[in-house]
Amino acid sequence: MVKAFVTGFPIRHSRSPIIHGYWLKQHGIDGSYQAIEVAPEGFADFLASLEPNGYIGGNVTLPHKERAFDLCEKRDGAAEEIGAVNTLWFENGQLVGGNTDAFGFLANLDASQPGWDKRESALILGAGGACRAVIYGLKQRGFSEIHVANRTLSRAQELADRFGPTVTPHEWAAVSELLGQADMIVNTTSLGMEGKEAFTLDISPARKDALVTDVVYIPLETPFLRAARAHGLVTVDGLGMLLHQAVFGFEHWFGIRPVVTDELRNIVLADMANSGSRPK
Repeated sequence: MVKAFVTGFPIRHSRSPIIHGYWLKQHGIDGSYQAIEVAPEGFADFLASLEPNGYIGGNVTLPHKERAFDLCEKRDGAAEEIGAVNTLWFENGQLVGGNTDAFGFLANLDASQPGWDKRESALILGAGGACRAVIYGLKQRGFSEIHVANRTLSRAQELADRFGPTVTPHEWAAVSELLGQADMIVNTTSLGMEGKEAFTLDISPARKDALVTDVVYIPLETPFLRAARAHGLVTVDGLGMLLHQAVFGFEHWFGIRPVVTDELRNIVLADMANSGSRPK
C-alpha cells in the first residue's frame, strides 16, 4: 500500500483526507492518506521517520510550512520563491519540498472565472504566509501592480523586498483609496473567519468591475465576500484553492493526475456542514 499523509498542529479537522480519499477510491488505488498531528518540537523527528515508516510523501500545513522549507534537502521553484513548503515527496532518497498554494489559488480562479487574469492590478489584504503564495501566483500571470496592505507596514515591506518592484507595501489606512484603483481584491487575512476578528472593512469604494476573492473558505461565503456581492461585485470563494492545491501532491505520490469535480466539492461542503464548519 502506498502511504501519504497531512500533518499540522492541530490537524484533526483537516479536509485533505476527504479529498485524497475520494481520489484514491475513484481511481481504485491501493493507497492511504491520513492526518497525523505533530507538535512543532517533534516535527524534525517526524520528517526523519517518514521513509523508514513507508511514507512516500505528504502535505504540511500550519504551523510547519516554514520549518519544512528549512528541513528539505531540495525545493521546487515555487517553494523557493514563497519561502514555505506544503507538499513533500522523495526523489533518489532525498526529501523534496514543493509549494502548491499558488497553483491552487490560480486554478480556482481559472475554473470559476475564466479570463480573470487579463487584469493588471491587484490589492491584497494581509501580509502573512497566504499572501506570499498569492503574490507569486499573480506575478506568474503577469500582474504589473500588486499592492499589499497590512496593519503592520514592516511585514508588507518585507514582501516588497522579497518579490521586487511590482509589489508595493501600504499601511492599512490606505485600503479605502486602494480599493478604488484595483482590478482585483484578495483577502488573505483571517478577518471574518469563524472564531476570528469580525470583518468591518467598507468595500464600497471598490471599482464596479473588480473581482473579489478570499483564501478563507470557512465560512464558504465570508463576510468579506458577502459585502462584495452585496455591492454588485463578482466573487470567488476560497474552497476551490484547497481542492486544486491537492492535485499536484496526489499526482506525485500516486501517479495519476486527479480532477477537481463538483461531486468532490459537494462532499467537502457536506462535511463542513456536518462538522459545523470547523477550521481545517
